[in-house]
Amino acid sequence: MLTILIILLTLALIIVAIIKFDIHPFLALLVGAILYGLLAGMSPELIVQSISEGFGGVLGSIGLLILLGVIIGTFLEKTSGAFVIAQKILAWIGEKSVMLAMMITGYILSIPVFGDSTFIMLNPINKSLSFKGKLPFAATTIALTMGITASHSLVPPTPGPIAAAGILDADLGMVIFWGLIISLSSLIPCFLYAKYVASRIKLTPQFAEEEKTTQEKKYPSLGKCFLPIIVPLLLIVLNSIAKYPTQPFGENTFTTILSFLGSPVIALLIGAFLSFMLPAKFDKSLLSASGWFGEAIIIAAPVILITGAGGVFGKMLQNSGIADLVSDGISGGNLSLFLPFVMALALKGAQGSSTVALVTTASIVAPLLPSLGLDTPTLRVFTVLATGAGATAPSHANDSFFWAMTQLTGMNIKQGYQSHSVGTLILATTAISLIFLITTFI
Repeated sequence: MLTILIILLTLALIIVAIIKFDIHPFLALLVGAILYGLLAGMSPELIVQSISEGFGGVLGSIGLLILLGVIIGTFLEKTSGAFVIAQKILAWIGEKSVMLAMMITGYILSIPVFGDSTFIMLNPINKSLSFKGKLPFAATTIALTMGITASHSLVPPTPGPIAAAGILDADLGMVIFWGLIISLSSLIPCFLYAKYVASRIKLTPQFAEEEKTTQEKKYPSLGKCFLPIIVPLLLIVLNSIAKYPTQPFGENTFTTILSFLGSPVIALLIGAFLSFMLPAKFDKSLLSASGWFGEAIIIAAPVILITGAGGVFGKMLQNSGIADLVSDGISGGNLSLFLPFVMALALKGAQGSSTVALVTTASIVAPLLPSLGLDTPTLRVFTVLATGAGATAPSHANDSFFWAMTQLTGMNIKQGYQSHSVGTLILATTAISLIFLITTFI
C-alpha cells in the first residue's frame, strides 16, 4: 500500500511540476523517477542502473523511429505535400461532403504531421469550404479536429503511439493495423456528433488576407506526396503478417527481404528518403543542420527525451518490484485494459499532452503486464491502443491543440468545451469500447 501511495505521490508531483511550474516533462519525469526510487528504498546502485537501462533501452528501440517519422512529416509540411494530399482528398470526396472530407483529410495528415501543424494547414481550407457550402463552421471544424485527434494518438508513425509500442514491446505492424480499424470506427459517432450537435454552435469564419494561397507555387505530385506515408506503413504491416505462426507468405527469399525492409527502422528510413524527393529542386543544404533535416531533429528531440525519461520511470518501477504488489484479483485479460485507459485519460486531462500521457502510462504499465494478464503479443498491441484511446481525451484548456483550434476559428472557451472537448470524450469512450469488444472475441 505504501508503494502505491509513493507512486501516486510521485505522479502528482510530476503533474504539478509540468502544469504549475512549467517544468519540461523530460526533467519532471526523470527527477520524479529518481525520487520514486529513493522513496521506495531502492539502493543507489539500483537507481543508477535503472536510469541507464531505462533510458538506453527505450531509445535504442524507438528513438530512431520517432526521429524518422518527424523527418517525413517535416518534409511533407515544408514542401506543401500535405496540402496537395488535402486538396486531392477533398476533390475525391467532393465539396458537397465537406465534413467527411475534412475529417478524413485531418486523419490522414495527422499520421506523419503533428496535430497542431495539421490543423493550422487545413484551417484555411476548412473555412473556405464551409463558407462556400453554407455549412455550419463549427461542425466542419469539429469533424477536422476529431480526425486529427484519432490518428494522432492511435496510429503510428505518430510519435506517441510509436513510443508506447516500443515501451510495451508490441508488434508495430499490428498496432498500425488495429489502430487504423479502431480509430476509423471510433470516428463514426464523432461525425454524427459534429453533424447534429456541434453544428448548433453559432460560429462565423473570419478570413484573413494571408490565408489565401498563391497559385505561383510549384507543388509536388500526388504520387510523391503519398509515397513517404503509404510505403513504410505497408512494409511494416506486411512484415507483421508474414511473421504470423501460419506463415501466410511461406518461408523464402521474398519473406527474408520483406523481414528486412519491413522492420520499422528500415521502413521509416525508406519513407524518409522518399520524402527527400518532394522538393521541386533538391538542395543538399536541406539535409544540413540548419536545413529541414536539422529542423526535424530539433522538433523530434523533446519527444525522444520525454520518451527516454518515461523509460527510466518504467524501469525504476520494474526494478522496485512493483509487479509483485499487483493483486491477482485485478488480473483479468481484456478487463485489465481499462487500467491503462483510465490512467492515460487522467494524465491527459491533468497535463494536456497526449504524448506525455502515452509515454508515462506505457512506462508505468509495462512492468505490470504479466500481473494484469496482458503479457501476450495480441494483448500488448491492445494495451498500446487502450493507452492511446485514453490519451485522446479530454482535450481542454491545458492542451495546446485546444488553443490552436479555438484561437484560429474564433471559438470562445465555452464553445471549445462544448464541441471539441466533448468530442474527444466520445472518441475515447468509443475506442475503448471497441477494444474491449474485439479482445473479447480474439
